[in-house]
Amino acid sequence: MFKAVGRIFRTPDLRRKIGFTLGIVALFRLGSFIPAPFVDFGNVQECLAANQGTSGLYELVNLFSGGALLQLSIFALGIMPYITASIITQLLRVVIPHFETLYKEGQAGQAKLTQYTRYLTIALGVLQSTTLITVARSGALFPQNSSPACAQLITDDAWYAILLMVVTMTAGTGLIMWLGELVTERGVGNGMSLLIFTSIAAAFPTSLWSIATSQSFEVFLLVLVIGLFIVVGVVFVEQSQRRIPVQYAKRMVGRRTYGGNNTYIPIKVNMAGVVPVIFASSLLYLPALVAQFNQPAAGQEPQPWVTWINNYLVRGDHPLYMILYFLLIVGFTYFYVAITFNPEEVADNMKKYGGFIPGIRAGRPTAEYLDYVLTRVTLPGSIYLGLIALIPLIALVVVGANSNFPFGGASILIIVGVGLETVKQIDSQLQQRHYEGLLR
Repeated sequence: MFKAVGRIFRTPDLRRKIGFTLGIVALFRLGSFIPAPFVDFGNVQECLAANQGTSGLYELVNLFSGGALLQLSIFALGIMPYITASIITQLLRVVIPHFETLYKEGQAGQAKLTQYTRYLTIALGVLQSTTLITVARSGALFPQNSSPACAQLITDDAWYAILLMVVTMTAGTGLIMWLGELVTERGVGNGMSLLIFTSIAAAFPTSLWSIATSQSFEVFLLVLVIGLFIVVGVVFVEQSQRRIPVQYAKRMVGRRTYGGNNTYIPIKVNMAGVVPVIFASSLLYLPALVAQFNQPAAGQEPQPWVTWINNYLVRGDHPLYMILYFLLIVGFTYFYVAITFNPEEVADNMKKYGGFIPGIRAGRPTAEYLDYVLTRVTLPGSIYLGLIALIPLIALVVVGANSNFPFGGASILIIVGVGLETVKQIDSQLQQRHYEGLLR
């Protein structure tokens, strides 16, 4: 293992790529601490120190921005606008036939879809930065804290100051998108995924230290041991797949023989990745968002439906919230897998090139068999996602951890997934140069 790591740094090209990636990551983290114009940095730090847990409405975005959201920095929005734009573009393939046509055109069509994603990212950056600044001006960014400093985060309310802040945060989103593409092109691994990895990993020490300070050192060690088992389990499930054997018949084209080989279709247990968790979290935030904008004036009683939402759908430690969260993740897993994997398209492609599943006729029977297998493999995958997503909520009840508990939810899924993919890319590049990889 140590010899393999040594070979990484003795290979000039690979060493240059890793150094470039680390430099971009350092620049990304630096921008997360530079405050946007007209932001009172002292008041922001005072509110952050007094309010250790983030508000549920901003938890996911703050997680993906590495804590930059609540600091109102130039990278406050982080990578979240790009993630949202990518998901929307992918879902629009089902609704808009032109998007599906571009997707099937190959590299040229993919480049066009990427361009649409960039435009949508900038538009979402403008929308989200405007919303963030509006919430900060109203003093609702830290609703759990009554300190006067939390209502004075912005030093100037003039229109030009607000416009400059919106432009700065939107430009920060565009810069992050460009940095991610640079890492993909010149560095190691997928740039966007590595930036998300960096943002989440940056919150690990704070989350773990809060457990050590609020509980005891024994509880801290117990959490580390349980976290290690969770990581091992997530790695095992993420690597698990159902391999459907496929055989290709031999065919003559001129004097050459094509086909005749055996391969398989890998159907992963967790084909949806972290997307269902994001969907379910966003959908459960909507009632809390509606209730927040319908709070009564001082001295008045809130409406019954607002009280019900505040009691059951805002606090993540309530059993009803956990049950709804789990069921939404299971439903969204089936929904997203149905969109991203089309059994009929796979069956048609196999039939076109002379492929077939042993014992299954080509065409419609193959599509029905693939749908049968996919439905049953997705069930344990959806239950696995739901249980992983509930770990931070259970930790909140049991050990008093904050909502960004590292060993669970979207954070552990992204950390493990990106880590595995990056290690595989480094391993493949080592094998190209030394015939020995990083993994054995």
